[in-house]
Amino acid sequence: MFTICALYQFVRLDDFETFRTPLRELMVELEVKGTILLALEGLNGTISGSKASIDGVIQFLQDDGRFDNLEIKFSHSETTPFKRLKVKLKKEIVTLGVEHIDPLSSVGTYVNPQDWNALISDPDVV
Repeated sequence: MFTICALYQFVRLDDFETFRTPLRELMVELEVKGTILLALEGLNGTISGSKASIDGVIQFLQDDGRFDNLEIKFSHSETTPFKRLKVKLKKEIVTLGVEHIDPLSSVGTYVNPQDWNALISDPDVV
């Protein structure tokens, strides 16, 4: 059984170019496949491997200290969905196509799920 893990976090990674090497080396060692995108604005990717291997990658990221709010979703498969590993350096981790937007500073207000219906029903909310 393979664990599939989608993960991302917007976080300033001034060293994203050099961070690539230790992350990739660990993923090769753990036999993890998939794609990770690294950029100044953070990390985004989907990877697969054994549960222990995926746990190892997540632990590595959390031990770094910058990935305290890593968004993670899991699924499972009898076969691996990826044939190889890619750790790519990009301008953006999510293509917005808009110059000079900083997703680290241009954020909205978090709404708790239990407050959502009341918020969108409020006539004073656009």
